[in-house]
Amino acid sequence: MTKLGTSDLDVSTLSLGTNVFGWNVDEAGAHAVLDAYVAGGGNFIDTADVYSAWIPGNRGGESETIIGTWLAAHPERRDDLVVATKVGALHGLEGLSRNAILTAADASLQRLQTDRIDLYWAHIDDQDTPLEETLGAFGELIGAGKVRAIGASNHSAPRLAEALEVSRREGLAAYVALQPQYNLVERKDYENGLASVVAEHGLSTVPYFGLAKGFLTGKYRPGGPEVDSPRAPAAAAYLRHGGAAVLDVLDEVAAAHDVPVAAIALAWLAAQPTVVSPIASARTVQQLEDLLPVNQIALTADEVAALSAATSASA
Repeated sequence: MTKLGTSDLDVSTLSLGTNVFGWNVDEAGAHAVLDAYVAGGGNFIDTADVYSAWIPGNRGGESETIIGTWLAAHPERRDDLVVATKVGALHGLEGLSRNAILTAADASLQRLQTDRIDLYWAHIDDQDTPLEETLGAFGELIGAGKVRAIGASNHSAPRLAEALEVSRREGLAAYVALQPQYNLVERKDYENGLASVVAEHGLSTVPYFGLAKGFLTGKYRPGGPEVDSPRAPAAAAYLRHGGAAVLDVLDEVAAAHDVPVAAIALAWLAAQPTVVSPIASARTVQQLEDLLPVNQIALTADEVAALSAATSASA
């Protein structure tokens, strides 16, 4: 376990993404994945109020609701878990106004069937609401015991730095973590700006799309079979941008550790100085088993360098 930024939250190396819950994973399947994740040493569950509103007939909150029924069935596990959710993207509660944050937090707590959100993410930046209002609302939730810590997702380096400065200057609640898109084949946006802000202020990074929409699982190969997944077109696109070379190095390192390729891709992320817990989702227990070894993998400096070199020219 590692501390998340300046908070008192201890998190496992692998954060379980649950955007698939209520989308292409039903409640029973999701509960099986949660059981296996916790049994495998994981404690950091990431969701959002907007998951999975994009499915016809859904309204959002489906993932939180499924997690809530699992938490209700396992109350003895609650204190060992770090449950993170997000605010700002759900229809009717868009943005980061005080009203949106306070209203959404209560709704998330009800769906999650818990008395606190351990980490509450600002899902997307809201430049139409003053940062003082946003951070003040988060502070109200922390003061009420409904939230333990806050983080920023999908924020640019200048906006993250500005928010941290407002927190310092006004004595308001401050972000302790950042959730950006970051992986072996998508590096520029994070490494050319965000990483330095995170390091300077002692934040922790919790990257999403850690497996590049599934590409870094190794399922997508030149001339390989078609993969039945809604993310397949986006994942396969990496092959057209130097992705095959990345897979070659991943294969070598995975063979040396006798673990699946996906675990090595996540281990590379976890080895980055500012990253604490990469996020990855699993639709089945079998998929999760390919990810869990990251909790025990320690890549050598040479392995990290070889993986980095495979993508530095194109990522």
